[in-house]
This record gives sequence, structure tokens and C-alpha cells, in this order.
Amino acid sequence: MPENIKTKTSAIPDTILIVDDSEINRAVLANIFEDSYRISEATDGLEALEKIKTEGSRICAVLLDVIMPKPDGMDVLREAEALKLTSRIPVFLITADSGEHITSEAYKLGVMDVINKPIIPYVVERRVGSVIELFMARKQLSKVVEKQQDELSEQEKRIAKLSLGMIEALSSAIEFRSGETSAHTQRIHDITEYMLKHTPLGDNFSDEEIRLISLAAIMHDVGKIAISDSILNKPAKLTPEEFEIMKTHTLQGAHLLSNIPQMKESKAYVYARDIALHHHERWDGKGYPEGLKGDEITIWSQIVSLADVYDALVSKRVYKDAFSFEKAVEMIKNGECGVFNPYLLECFFNVENELRSLYC
Repeated sequence: MPENIKTKTSAIPDTILIVDDSEINRAVLANIFEDSYRISEATDGLEALEKIKTEGSRICAVLLDVIMPKPDGMDVLREAEALKLTSRIPVFLITADSGEHITSEAYKLGVMDVINKPIIPYVVERRVGSVIELFMARKQLSKVVEKQQDELSEQEKRIAKLSLGMIEALSSAIEFRSGETSAHTQRIHDITEYMLKHTPLGDNFSDEEIRLISLAAIMHDVGKIAISDSILNKPAKLTPEEFEIMKTHTLQGAHLLSNIPQMKESKAYVYARDIALHHHERWDGKGYPEGLKGDEITIWSQIVSLADVYDALVSKRVYKDAFSFEKAVEMIKNGECGVFNPYLLECFFNVENELRSLYC
């Protein structure tokens, strides 16, 4: 099948590389995207790697089949990760084998999403398109920042402006994926800020540090951009296998933030990466992903963790109705949502009545 190549050249990545040894599968995927993107195809892993290396500047996404003659899709993914290509080109695994070992390794290697066969065209189009938009926005933001560097006389002003823009872009991407997130992220920011400003938890922080921590809290769930819609918005309890995949959003969030060079220049980066990675750790060591316990967990991640649980309890979700404030407090006190730092809880309960005004 010939490649569908636009005659107009552009420095902007505009090509989706489809890698599958089945001509029919390639045709189905090409049909979904050919009106919006240039399509390039590879029939095996070797051809895919060659095209990634030679056409990499034009590729905006790779749709990679798993089961192919050697090297198979996982081999291609391992090579791409070794070449640090997955940090700048989003890779989507297309597979009929959705076993936990495949999915788990794929996410660890930097894949953005795992799409199961048989594919649903409109679902694939949205999932792939949303991630491409995120990567394109990131690249465009980088170009804008580079252009402005010569115009800004004060480095601190540039970094502050960049930080806010990057955080807003990432938060918008998550809002696009999950209907619950738009108000949720703002409340996590507000709860974190209030607790640091109005309890002794913030005594050792300057006003600027509190501002940066609260801003970083917005990105606590940024890794959910890598979780498939079928799991992210499932209107029922997740299976053990699905929960293991959901848990990877902490690793994916830290990975994503670590691979945005401009974000690493921001003073909020240290807080943001730590919060994204550790906001599901618990005081007794029974959290994830690293099983940290006690003061091994930073106080800002502990605060965001508690704020996240509280907001989830008192808000309606696709899988549950909202609990009353009184019921939420009771559940947190009884340890039904995990074990928290006793002093953190004391400070939280002292201001919880005031936090309820955020939900009016």
C-alpha cells in the first residue's frame, strides 16, 4: 500500500507512523487519520526503526503493533526507549494481547497508551489526537519561550511565566481526558494553599514556596494522560489488573514532567515531580509506587494526598455519589482511605469546616 504523503513540506511534525505486518490493519488505521495527518507505514520492526531514525523530525506519533516477526513491537519499543525517542515522540501500542506483563512493561518503557484490538475508530482518533495535541503544544510553547528569551531582561520573570503556562497546558490536557478534573485540580490547589497558609504545616515555608507548592499540586494527576479512557472513566470498580495500570499514573506523571526541559527550569518542578510521583504514598508504607512511610514522604506530597482523598470523597464520580462532609471526615478518621500522618490530620480537622466553602 503506497504512503499517503502531503506535497506541502513543513517543519512541524505531521506524520503518523503505522507499524503493522498486516496490510488490512494498516489500512484501517490509515483511514482514521489520513484526512488530518501524513501517513507513513512500516511492515516490520526493522523498517519502523529505520523510519523513526530518518523521519523522526516529521513523526508526531507511532502506532505500533505488538505481534510481528522479530523484532516485534516490544523490541521496537525497547530500542526506541534506549534511543530516548519516546520522550519526544508519543508511541501507542496496538495489541490483541493486553496481558498485564505486556501493559506494565510498555508503560515502563514510555508508551503513552495501550489500545486494544479490535479498535474502535472514534475512540482511537480521540485518544491519539489528544496526546499529539499535548506534545505539539509542548513543542510550540518551547519555541515561544526560546523566542522570548532575548526579549526578557530578567530570568526570574521568564521562568515564572513559563511555569504558569506549562502548568496550565498540562492541566488542560488532563481536563480533556477526564470530566472530573477541571474543578478537582483547582480545589486541590486551594486546599493545599489554605492548609499551608492557615495551619502550622506552612510555618517553615515562605509565601513564594507556598505559591509554588500550591501551583505544583495542580499537576498531581498529570500522568493520567497515559491511562486509557476505558480505565480512567470506568463507571464501576476497577479489576485488580486495571488498578495496577491505574497506579502507573504516578510513574507516568513523574516521567512526563522529567522529560519537559523547560519545566525543569521552573522552581515548581521539584515539588511538581515529587507530588506527581508520591501523592498516593501512605504514612504506614502501604501506598504506591515506592511504599514510602512516615517522614520519607515530603510534607507537600502528604498534604496533596489528603486533599486528593477528601475531594474524591465529597465529590460525585462516575463510579459513586458524593459523600457528605461529615461522612468523609469519619471515613478519613477511621482509616478507611489509608493511614495519614496524625499531625497532618490534626491540622486538617482544625480547618476542615472552612474548606467546605470551596464546594459552595
